[in-house]
Amino acid sequence: MEILAIILFLSIFILILYGYPVAFTLGGISILYAVCFLDPVSFTALPPRIMGVMSNYVLLAAPLFIYMGIMLEKSGLAESLLETMAILFGKLKGGLAISVVLVGALLAASTGIVGATVITMGLISLPTMLKRGYSPELATGTIAASGTLGQIIPPSVVLVLLGSVLNVSVGDLFAAALLPGLLLVVLYIVYIMILATLRPESAPSIPEEEIKAFKQDNFIWKVLNAFFLPMLLIVAVLGSIFAGIASPTEAAAVGAMGASILTIVQGKFNLNILKAVMRETTHLTSMVFIILLGATTFTFVFREMNGDGYLISLIENANLSPMVFLALVMIVVFVAGFFIDFIEIIFIVVPVVAPIFVAFEIDLVWIGILLALNLQTSFLSPPFGFSLFYLKGVAPPEVTTQHLYRGIIPFVVIQLIFLFLIILFPEIIYWVGNWIGMG
Repeated sequence: MEILAIILFLSIFILILYGYPVAFTLGGISILYAVCFLDPVSFTALPPRIMGVMSNYVLLAAPLFIYMGIMLEKSGLAESLLETMAILFGKLKGGLAISVVLVGALLAASTGIVGATVITMGLISLPTMLKRGYSPELATGTIAASGTLGQIIPPSVVLVLLGSVLNVSVGDLFAAALLPGLLLVVLYIVYIMILATLRPESAPSIPEEEIKAFKQDNFIWKVLNAFFLPMLLIVAVLGSIFAGIASPTEAAAVGAMGASILTIVQGKFNLNILKAVMRETTHLTSMVFIILLGATTFTFVFREMNGDGYLISLIENANLSPMVFLALVMIVVFVAGFFIDFIEIIFIVVPVVAPIFVAFEIDLVWIGILLALNLQTSFLSPPFGFSLFYLKGVAPPEVTTQHLYRGIIPFVVIQLIFLFLIILFPEIIYWVGNWIGMG
């Protein structure tokens, strides 16, 4: 029976790689194995399990954060942010690229949706960077890397889903992810500054006349308008969670309402926008929850077949240390990220390995942050990184796939080094939580 559980896991993974729909593959194959190999009485435990997942209050944060991200994408906030930030850093070599990283971080903290951020940044900033003489490699690498910061900087949909699967507090994950996310932003900026110094022709500064022209017309108001509104939203969402005023779900509702108000303030809100946002939110939310139902069925059948117990005994008999097992999981997740989406990895791989981490008495909050960083890295890695596909879809014809691959490699190396540092120095993730009294 235990061997059948492993075959179930492998068969689902192979079918997904072949392109079969994830939700129906997860649920359908699991039910098929259960009908063939399990006692029919065990099926009575499945409906309560599914209803328990569907009524999980924490998961209500997912559609609310998705709505918040899509509404902000429609608000035009990214465009005004990038324009203002580019002027502020315009005198620096690489200043425009630095502004793209900072705007990407702010959008990540405001939306948490990778695809929307990468596409928005690609449409707004890529033509501008190319027009100003930036090398296609640096321009595409900066945009793709900045767009994926939404995987780790809270409020992140990835962290909400990981919290649900690992059964840990989403608030604790948010607090633990904040400092690693900000440090990653700093590392990106340091790399850009070094590259701009060594190869100034690849990252020229903005002409002095253009900076003066922008500053002449209500400059202070432009800066306040561009920064104040998104920062207000970020403080409202994350501040209410860290201060203990609101749960992540309640804060997500605040964020959804705040995003709607910001869109109204920007003059972009109308009935067509609202319909489009609601349609996209419903589509993404339905996709997440259908996959979640399939994953719940898979996890139930896998455990009924004692698949998790078999894996634990296998690892114990192999005398694998916790760190060796962690390294194996990180490699599997990294490679899987080339081929399948982060939602599928969270719902297929994580439920299988989580009990083993519990048996090793490893802190699951730390594991959650490592997984989020790893998923972020795999999102960028050639040849199948999803962010690269998103960006290529909106890039001008002169930007080739080779430009994207060459541009993103330094950022992938930065993230892999940073992931290794978080493994070596796990205390980094607890500094914010300890400072605000969480965890």
